[in-house]
Amino acid sequence: MKEKIVSRVSAFAAVFLALIVMTAPVRAADVQPLVSPAWLNEHLKDSDLVVLDIRSALDGGGEKAYTEAHIPGSVHSDYDKAGWRVTRNNVPFMLPSQAQLEKLIGDTGIDEDTRVVVVPAGVSFTDFGAAARVYWTLKIAGVKNIAILDGGIAAWKQAGLPTEAGNNKPSPKIFSASLDKNLLAEAADVEQAESSGNATLLDARPASFFLGKQKAPTAAAYGHIPGALNVDSAAFYDPKTNKLKSKAELASVAAQIPDNRPVVSYCNTGHWAATDWFVLHEVLGRSNVRLYDGSMTEWSADARRPIQSSRTKWDDLKKALGFGS
Repeated sequence: MKEKIVSRVSAFAAVFLALIVMTAPVRAADVQPLVSPAWLNEHLKDSDLVVLDIRSALDGGGEKAYTEAHIPGSVHSDYDKAGWRVTRNNVPFMLPSQAQLEKLIGDTGIDEDTRVVVVPAGVSFTDFGAAARVYWTLKIAGVKNIAILDGGIAAWKQAGLPTEAGNNKPSPKIFSASLDKNLLAEAADVEQAESSGNATLLDARPASFFLGKQKAPTAAAYGHIPGALNVDSAAFYDPKTNKLKSKAELASVAAQIPDNRPVVSYCNTGHWAATDWFVLHEVLGRSNVRLYDGSMTEWSADARRPIQSSRTKWDDLKKALGFGS
């Protein structure tokens, strides 16, 4: 009699476990930092996946381009308009506050357990920087499983995969941010790194900005943070394929960046710098890499902070005559 009871209990337990497995949501495997169109197409209907189309006017797209053709099921959150970068203490393009992040991310249908694939336009290295900045923002807020679609929507279309028109409204979720400050460098951290030399300050801008031949409209001065190393974010990008270069090529470019001490990546507004951060921290696996979101815009706003520049009076004259910047 006892054996029959044990047998029935075991059978019931087996059926119960089977029902749990059958009714559990389908989950995508932990995603890699970059995923291919084929991977995304295979996982497109996974119940825990949000495909986040971030096209904006910066890449020539935006809501209109999304409405005309997007990856089926994807939702749109305009990189330039939705609040991924905010003005704080009179400095534009900064990381949103914790409360702002919780609303922004939750309103897109993302919570702590969501898998997210960020979809840029796939048209330039600057466009990739937008995807890297959104990726960094999600990660610093506590979203653990994030990827960027390699080649963006352009690669999806080139692969002959289907698109749809219209506008998918996200289903808002409650998102509780848990900020990982290990990914963020603030002005005080950069001041300390500049004065002590205990970290590599990595300038991700084109050389013309680094040398002081050009200046972003938001910056108050020409040049770079003293002691910085210049590795243009475009060096990591292949303009022929509109994708990041291969991992071996990325490692080759990054070889000039010391790997035995912390790295702080910056640019004008923390946009190009996001690409350098993404390559080093996410693709190449360097653990101690932070992004300075204030970058030269915040740094140069305080005249007491030192700036190094190769700008000459000839450069100023050319600007006055309308031949320079």
